[in-house]
Amino acid sequence: MRSADSAPLLTAGDVTRRFGSFTAVDRVSVTVGQGEIVGLLGANGAGKTTLILMMLGLLAPSEGHIQLFGTTPSRESRRRLGYVPQGLLLYLDMTITENVSFNAAAFGTSADQIDLNDELQEMSDRLVGSIELGWQRQLAFACALGHHPQLIVLDEPTAGVDPLAMARLWDAIRSEAHRGVGVLATTHYMEEVQQCDRLVLMAAEKIAAEGTLAEIIAGRTVVQVTAATWPEAFVALSDAGLEVMLAGRLIRVDAADISEVERTLHSARIDAELAVVPASLDEAMVAVSSTR
Repeated sequence: MRSADSAPLLTAGDVTRRFGSFTAVDRVSVTVGQGEIVGLLGANGAGKTTLILMMLGLLAPSEGHIQLFGTTPSRESRRRLGYVPQGLLLYLDMTITENVSFNAAAFGTSADQIDLNDELQEMSDRLVGSIELGWQRQLAFACALGHHPQLIVLDEPTAGVDPLAMARLWDAIRSEAHRGVGVLATTHYMEEVQQCDRLVLMAAEKIAAEGTLAEIIAGRTVVQVTAATWPEAFVALSDAGLEVMLAGRLIRVDAADISEVERTLHSARIDAELAVVPASLDEAMVAVSSTR
């Protein structure tokens, strides 16, 4: 668990990264403490991957500073972290056993320290390129933990993984956090968001919101519309300039007064049941991002 008195394992202080005239990350500050799971959220193009590359010392910031374990990122400090990018860092034309051996040698550990589950052990002689993406992700995660890192950076850790495997991976992540390992994970899945101790939401290359899930939602509500003729209701509300989204056949209207929704539907002669309900994280993200 996180120690309030311990120094952050990873710090980005007002970092900016420009590529010519294009700004990919704009004055962003993020920390990850011991035993803390931080979720990094944001749409594609928000700057998440660029921020991670700077935090790992693989890309220099144009402005600001990065500290990894209290020092400037270096080859030595990177030996103390485990990294699973979206590309997984696996060799598809090598077997599972060969990938494990290579990873262990790179970090100066024994292959015996990389803990593979029973299914991966049974497939150990197969080429990694021949196994499903879900198994590849589990292999990459096991390899990232083999040298007992103090910090784990995960980019979409369970994309393409079935629900049971997702639960197992997050059990392992939470177990690592309980022994003091810091975790930074990018994700789009609500199940994973709920596993995080703190969330950092990026929008338009900046930090749009930060805090717990409850703090980011922060009492935001939407108007939920239940109508037999839901396609017509959706069109009527959208044509009225309201922010509408679908959740199955339910219509959810963001940033609207319930009386305004009622008047719009009444004018369109559409019968519906209305209720004010808590916003989802996705809806809160849209609302926060639209104010940037």
